[in-house]
Amino acid sequence: MDGTQDDSLTDDTLWARARDGDADAFGVLFTRHADAVYTYCFRRTASWSAAEDLVSVVFMETWRCRQRLSVESGSALPLLFGIAHRSTQKHHRSLTRHQAALRRLPALLQVPDPADDVAQRMDDEHRMRRLRENLRALPRRERDVLELCVLGELDYGAAAAALGVAVGTVRSRLSRARARLRQLDQDAAPSPVALLAQPSLEELS
Repeated sequence: MDGTQDDSLTDDTLWARARDGDADAFGVLFTRHADAVYTYCFRRTASWSAAEDLVSVVFMETWRCRQRLSVESGSALPLLFGIAHRSTQKHHRSLTRHQAALRRLPALLQVPDPADDVAQRMDDEHRMRRLRENLRALPRRERDVLELCVLGELDYGAAAAALGVAVGTVRSRLSRARARLRQLDQDAAPSPVALLAQPSLEELS
């Protein structure tokens, strides 16, 4: 069996091989981290279909730029989430332009999604859109950190690497973001905003 397929290989080793043009090593990284990137992109866009497209964008961009990128802290996730973060920002800008163009057109016939899980997907997207609306009330720098640490589930060091800032900056921005969300959330029942405002396992340890 090709040693590239060995699950014991670290991300550092696989990335070093990928930088040298080893597509199989890059494929292992894709298999290992595609689900995490997909989930992060969905939480950033509130759209499953957009997230699917963005996963391809993220990995293609990573492969294209591999010679000038590096993996730190033994995990490729900070690198991938950094690229996903920038890709979803471009997606938001494109979507805004697209929606503005659609508003200038007559209403179009909407074709129902035939998928069996369409109701669940719509519910997920509705809840994530609610969350995105609340997150937009945060300053961009604080929102970026919260999305990586809470939605992307990165630790402070990995989030710092993804954003190119100090770990202390990540900690302070995340603390301010959660404080702002607690002020925004006036509902007594648990909500997506309230859940985001809860301390992480890292903070409780």
